[in-house]
Amino acid sequence: MDIVTVPSSPPAEGAPRAARPLLEITRIYAEPAAAESARGRQILARWPEAEVVEVPSHWQIPELHGDERNVRRWVRIKTEALVLGTKKTLTVRPNGRSADFIAPSHANGCAMACVYCYVPRRKGFSNPVTTFTNIEQISAAIAKHAGKQGMKLEPNQCDPDLWVYDLGENSDCSVDAMISDNVRDLVDLFSALPNAKASFATKYVNREMLDWNPQGKTRVRFSLMPAETAKLVDIRTSPVPERLAAIDDFVEAGYEVHVNFSPVIIEDGWQQKWAELLQQLDASISPAAKAQLACEIIFLTHNRTLHEVNTGWNPKAEQVLWRPDLQEAKVSQNGQANVRYRFDDKQQYLSDFRQLVERFAPWCRIRYAF
Repeated sequence: MDIVTVPSSPPAEGAPRAARPLLEITRIYAEPAAAESARGRQILARWPEAEVVEVPSHWQIPELHGDERNVRRWVRIKTEALVLGTKKTLTVRPNGRSADFIAPSHANGCAMACVYCYVPRRKGFSNPVTTFTNIEQISAAIAKHAGKQGMKLEPNQCDPDLWVYDLGENSDCSVDAMISDNVRDLVDLFSALPNAKASFATKYVNREMLDWNPQGKTRVRFSLMPAETAKLVDIRTSPVPERLAAIDDFVEAGYEVHVNFSPVIIEDGWQQKWAELLQQLDASISPAAKAQLACEIIFLTHNRTLHEVNTGWNPKAEQVLWRPDLQEAKVSQNGQANVRYRFDDKQQYLSDFRQLVERFAPWCRIRYAF
């Protein structure tokens, strides 16, 4: 690999955010029980001018789900619509990759619009945030499960000492925290559990979370990719320089901070772009942050249905995401028919990426690579 070393200097300040806010809720679709709950009333009070539409189920909203005409309104729906529901299934699922367990979702969907996101594959043409208002039941299910685990006696790739519960499998917790107190309640819950910690990946810097008290029991994983690529595929997210600049602040506030190099997209010059990002990371964060930081490396997984949806609103991004010349079909753990980089090629890509980390950020422990 011929990589040009760039001068070690802090990243430039991020570009200004678009004038329109991430959330500008004008219509709230609500299950009756969700609207009547304490958390539901709290959320409705935050947007008192919003139209409230009663729905029988957060999964069955015809004007949001399954209507291909919504592709043209993809971002507007994410900005203006919010769904309130009750989480019916409170199962904690084993994971063993990024986390030991997947916690019951406190939310589903996102106000951001990352082009490769897998959540819209199941919703169909629209993916605004659904907030589950029965947070007490969700928290109780997590606490009960953690109580049954006892102490973690053997270290693993998830954590050497504590059981790790992923909170944001289907949403971005930093954005969810702008809607309700669900995420704060969960951070407070884990700060009191003796044998477990929370974990979530995010592409949004929510500095209000710096005023919380996680006590080292919540792991925030800032997702990073080369800034040029992120402008194309990480729509409505915090700019990458802003994410880099937040790492030290979150460490100082008592969070454990890791990074996700995710997704790694194979494109012209990808090795050089990632080399530059790794050098920016090395120059940006303090020794204290480096001492506790680890990373995940996750290569792109895509999906034909999502490709077709994206073509309707962001076709330029699909030029780097949809690469039949590099990809092969692969059925995911949840049964979805996806495409991933060809196996043998991907092993070489992984090897190349590990070498980049070793060269430009040798202090960064690779916790998980896929």
